[in-house]
Amino acid sequence: MSGSAGARPWQASTGRVEAFSDGVFAIAITLLVLDLRAPQARGRFGHDLLAEWPTYLSYVAAFVMIGSVWLHHHLVFARVRRVDLGTVLRNLVLLLAASVLPFPTAVLSSAWRLGGRGDRVVAALLFGGLSLGISLAYLALCEHLARHQELLADPAAPGFLSGERRRGLIAIAGTLVAALLAFVSPLLALVLFAVTPAFYLTTLPRTVEADAPTEDDAAALPSAE
Repeated sequence: MSGSAGARPWQASTGRVEAFSDGVFAIAITLLVLDLRAPQARGRFGHDLLAEWPTYLSYVAAFVMIGSVWLHHHLVFARVRRVDLGTVLRNLVLLLAASVLPFPTAVLSSAWRLGGRGDRVVAALLFGGLSLGISLAYLALCEHLARHQELLADPAAPGFLSGERRRGLIAIAGTLVAALLAFVSPLLALVLFAVTPAFYLTTLPRTVEADAPTEDDAAALPSAE
């Protein structure tokens, strides 16, 4: 009789997942700077640098987005003891979305440098769509871990994940509002794209402090065995 029916699901340590994720985030955030261009016209350096301000704003919005995702990804995995296949797959989807972000950032820069208003609307919607994908992928990762508390190591992790899910929904709402605003003002949409992930950063300390371990939390988590 086969023993496969009673086989335990695959699980592994978090080390390789975290190392690979850090590498992807680092490459993505480095690629953003490649779209910043040095002035080429003699005697117009000051004018040309000032004229590139939409490119700088696009860079800041993408940098804050990736930086925020990296920070929260680290805080989540600091509370994870082991990963299963579902965690790895959801993490890969998150990395896919984050690694593509330099492309819509470059499209935004080109739209302001070369395109008209319609081009800027399209570029803003593209950036907003990918930002929404990142938020949804991160939310899916938190939802999966919250459903599989046997993977968690920190007694306060369920509370932290619950807070992350609430904040993720707020980020999704902010991104949707920014995308709709792009039809009225692509520039205001771009500003909101930068402000939405900044919300994560400004509210993070309060969230972490509110999720200090309690005896009830410790009793609720499964043992490490």
